[in-house]
Amino acid sequence: MAYPKGINKAHDSFSLFLNVPDNESLPTGWRRHAKVSFSLVNQGSEKLSQRKVTQHWFVQKAFTGGFPVMITHTELNAKKGFLVNGELKVAAKIEVLEVVGKLDVSEESSPIMKTIDVNGFQVLPSQVDSVKRLFEKNLDIVSKFRLKNPYLKTACMNLLLSLTETLCQSPQELSNDGLSHAGVALAYLIETGLKLDWLEKKLDELKGKKKKEEACLARLREMDEQLQPFKKRCLDIEDQISKEKEELLAAREPLSLYDDIDNNV
Repeated sequence: MAYPKGINKAHDSFSLFLNVPDNESLPTGWRRHAKVSFSLVNQGSEKLSQRKVTQHWFVQKAFTGGFPVMITHTELNAKKGFLVNGELKVAAKIEVLEVVGKLDVSEESSPIMKTIDVNGFQVLPSQVDSVKRLFEKNLDIVSKFRLKNPYLKTACMNLLLSLTETLCQSPQELSNDGLSHAGVALAYLIETGLKLDWLEKKLDELKGKKKKEEACLARLREMDEQLQPFKKRCLDIEDQISKEKEELLAAREPLSLYDDIDNNV
């Protein structure tokens, strides 16, 4: 499912999702754990294609997984090769990691994969603790949330959890592109009405730490470059010292008066 104007038609982005068709007809307990890769194909050079990967449990109540922000309109229009004659090519790769239930499994014999309601969001059992912590620390996070569609709400919550995990990484693990994408995702979530000023502060703090890290690395590289001539000079001097020591040892060796006598005999 592609949303050229974003999933709420108010965000400057292109949204892309993988959807399970006819999900209402699936037997109880049906679920698939899949690795989904979407690539925006650069028609000028495949090396410039943009790829995003995610993993998702597709179940009856959460049958959509993907990216609310696959690429911003600004990026899409600025980078050559993606839009050609008004067309955008998308490549999808799906790898099924785990299978539970078959299409012909009866309701009685199939295991049940339930989602749990946490403040109006249907989440997987493995996500409950993380979502509860979000609400405990930020009681008014959904006070102005506008989306009503349960599947889009699930997609937003998955994006928010992914974003919080990203912002818990060290600056060394994050690239500037990663921070930029995090900013785009955060902007989208704020547009849906989620109150995330605390997360904005965290992102700004992380950007500041990233800049400081880069500045430190730049100064270290500069100092190392300045140090290299001195290191070379030290090595040259050490080499000279070794030679002088050898000459000193040779100069200190005692003479043998009998060597010349023996040779003459």
